[in-house]
Amino acid sequence: MALKAHALYDFLAEAGNNELSVKEGETLTITNRSIGGGWIEAQNSRGDVGLVPEDYIEFGKQLPSFPGAAAPPPSVGNVASPDLSIFDSYAPAASAPAQYQASNGNDPWSVWNSDPSGGSNNNWASNPEGTQTGSAASQGHPQAYQGPGADCDEWDDEWDDSTGGYPESESGEGGAMQRGGAHAPSMKISLNKFPGFSKPGPELYLLCKQPAKGKEKLTIYMGEVGPVWSYPETQLDCVVADPKKGSKLYGLKSYIEYQITPNTTNRPVNHRYKHFDWLYERLLDKFGSAIPIPSLPDKQVTGRFEEEFIKMRMERLQGWMTRMCRHPIVSCSDVFQIFLSYKDEKDWKTGKRKAEKDETVGVMIFTTIEPEAADLDPVEVEQKCEQFSRFTKAMDDGVKEILTVGNEHWKRCTGPLPKEYQRIGKAFQNLSSVFNSSGYQGESTLTDAMTAAGKTYEEIAQMVAEQPKKDLHFVMETNNEYKGLLGCFPDTIGVHKAAIEKVKEGDKLVAAGKISTHDKVTMAKRVSTMSYSLQAEMNHFHSNRIYDYNRVMQLYLEEQVKFYETVKYFFYFYRPFIRVKGSLTVCPFLLPSYLWSRYVSAQRPLKPVFLLFNLQIAAKLRQAHSQFTTM
Repeated sequence: MALKAHALYDFLAEAGNNELSVKEGETLTITNRSIGGGWIEAQNSRGDVGLVPEDYIEFGKQLPSFPGAAAPPPSVGNVASPDLSIFDSYAPAASAPAQYQASNGNDPWSVWNSDPSGGSNNNWASNPEGTQTGSAASQGHPQAYQGPGADCDEWDDEWDDSTGGYPESESGEGGAMQRGGAHAPSMKISLNKFPGFSKPGPELYLLCKQPAKGKEKLTIYMGEVGPVWSYPETQLDCVVADPKKGSKLYGLKSYIEYQITPNTTNRPVNHRYKHFDWLYERLLDKFGSAIPIPSLPDKQVTGRFEEEFIKMRMERLQGWMTRMCRHPIVSCSDVFQIFLSYKDEKDWKTGKRKAEKDETVGVMIFTTIEPEAADLDPVEVEQKCEQFSRFTKAMDDGVKEILTVGNEHWKRCTGPLPKEYQRIGKAFQNLSSVFNSSGYQGESTLTDAMTAAGKTYEEIAQMVAEQPKKDLHFVMETNNEYKGLLGCFPDTIGVHKAAIEKVKEGDKLVAAGKISTHDKVTMAKRVSTMSYSLQAEMNHFHSNRIYDYNRVMQLYLEEQVKFYETVKYFFYFYRPFIRVKGSLTVCPFLLPSYLWSRYVSAQRPLKPVFLLFNLQIAAKLRQAHSQFTTM
């Protein structure tokens, strides 16, 4: 008897990729379950056969994708598992863990602000033309694929990443997969291993009997601004380039492979998107309790092999890798180093498996941190933590506002504004044609100049439409990065706050005989270590923020100055031809009315008001640019 299944979600097939489009609730006949890579072959009621993501269908009765998911986490490495039941009687209300576990798909700042909206969703690059991307992300589906290495050691050969990337031009048909949910109603699952990123509470570290074994030590010292990470002597950097299309399963599945070249070896290595996804998961698992790890560009179902999408994904992978390279702890970690500098396939798989067996993960990363100073005052630490929380929440709101305003400006520059310039240019050329039909001799100079001016406005229309890609694009990308990074901080800050609350319960626990006085002192010392880590991360964030915004504002203003000066030269080029006998009034298009009262003498070369206007704008922008320091 043929195995039947029904579709849980809509899926839009990619043309030429042997896939089958399905609708939610549609009944399918499974024809081949051994395709691999998270895909199966199915037949619909019309007799069409093709590949469908396995996570999108349900076989008769509900089958759990990972039955061991609910099992309690094993003890971490050689660390003796503490008896955490002593906290039960002092535990806060059931909703308290949300203080340090950001809910999947919801506003991560909801723990700091009761307003659930948290600002609008400003994924500007999903469609600079203004296509709607849907509503807020929903909760991750319990059958979401758990990522590379979850249930098969040979995931290099068995897992396909062909459904990856940021949504670039999707208008709702098929939609775009987001980490932790979907923007479009038809896509409701996450393909990531860590939906919602839940981790054990800080008590696992606070009460562990012995630190994790290993030579890994992360040093923090007191700098001019307070606790700072120990930075490497040479700054790591890498270049993501040269995307190439490959295939597997005898051509049934395709993927894009990128070349990554680190400055330490200058030897390129090749990685697919799934490898980046694996790296993200490993970094999140290992450092997520102490260091905010921003998400990768999201997965996408359709259009993933289009040139513009590949270019955009490569640029965003470059931005993500650059940010990871600039972090002194992440960049020096074994997992990051093997990703950048493996020698061959065997070396890559060996390093991958070593990283997956790493025992110092979650809150146990704090066992490797060694502050080179005395314990911090907990009251002062709490004050700084609250101040940073308020700052990051305010910055998150400011970044969302920039993305909203920038998106609106992008739409104007690529839509109505160029059309206005084109209409003006066309009107000038039409009037020139009318003048030519008069039969009056001696006006060819005027008509030629008007035609040239009309063509100039049409060229300016093209310049206006292309300008956002030269300047606004970088502002939007930087703010988009920081939007993702800021969304990670509530989780990191929440771990620290939860640890402080546990220490505050110390006196009660000692009085009840649950822990000894020595345990209480140990807990306080370990919270101080966590405080050093948080403050070092805060200072790293501020340092990078100042550098990034100084750089991007310089670039934006430089490109704006170039734009207005280019427009100026367009009019300057046509200036000698715009001369007629007698007085001349400049046509009042696109300029403030008070400027049009100016007249230009016909006895000297014309300096149009529009030219002067652009000179003034360029001068103002150049003055603003000079306020930013060169870093």
